[in-house]
Amino acid sequence: MPQFFKNKRLIILLSGIIILVALIGFSLRERDQLSWPEQFVKDTAGFAQMVFAKPAHLVSNLVENIRDLLQTYEENKILKERLDEYAQIKVKADRLEKENAELKALIDKEKDLASFTIHHASVIARDQDRWQETLTIDKGEVQGIKKDMAVITANGMIGKIKSVGKITSTVQLLSTVDRTNRTHVAIQGEHDIYGLIEGFDVEKQQLIIKQIPAEEKVEKGMDVITSGLANVFPKGLYIGKIEKVEPDQYGLTQTAYVKPAANFYNLENVIVVEREMTASEESGE
Repeated sequence: MPQFFKNKRLIILLSGIIILVALIGFSLRERDQLSWPEQFVKDTAGFAQMVFAKPAHLVSNLVENIRDLLQTYEENKILKERLDEYAQIKVKADRLEKENAELKALIDKEKDLASFTIHHASVIARDQDRWQETLTIDKGEVQGIKKDMAVITANGMIGKIKSVGKITSTVQLLSTVDRTNRTHVAIQGEHDIYGLIEGFDVEKQQLIIKQIPAEEKVEKGMDVITSGLANVFPKGLYIGKIEKVEPDQYGLTQTAYVKPAANFYNLENVIVVEREMTASEESGE
């Protein structure tokens, strides 16, 4: 009896091996259709892949997008910093270029002022409430600056020295609206026509020349210079061009409007011009 059970177990083992080999052979051969157990296993595996793969892809894409966003943020931050640096450099470069051009123009202007004693100066202060009236330069009594000396830029005259300190001076601009601020000028034509700058039209940004004789022919485009007749400024300092002429209230004189050659609003570097002393002044008479 025991021998029978031993043979029975051996028979079952061999039968199982034979069935397993048969199944393997069956699954390996080429078929048009899968068996339902194979199809079930395949469908189950595919469904499991679909269930777990999509969330995995979503998470992976989310992480990748966050990484790209952080990288883009850092790149934008760096680019913004560089852009700010570039803007500052450009502003500085533009300012230096403007200042160099202005200084070059002043140096070229020296050729026209060879017969005068001149002093280069820089604007160091300007009152916001009196922007069109006065400014302060970095030259004073120590440097030989005196009251009523003419002040010009490379483009034209802007005013005169109003008061002098030891190392600074105050400049009164031609655009100062002050009845006592008068400048004797010559309008250049076939002959010089004289008048007085006695005001400034703030709206038009033009100087006003009054007391021009009614019989004199003054036209738009004529040049206006200092006359040198009032013993205050040197003769020939350029001021600007005539823009408009009209008779006064009684028709006895004319009033002319002059567009200044110099820009009164934006002033950084100027030249102070000394007037030539006459023989009587030098002798003290």
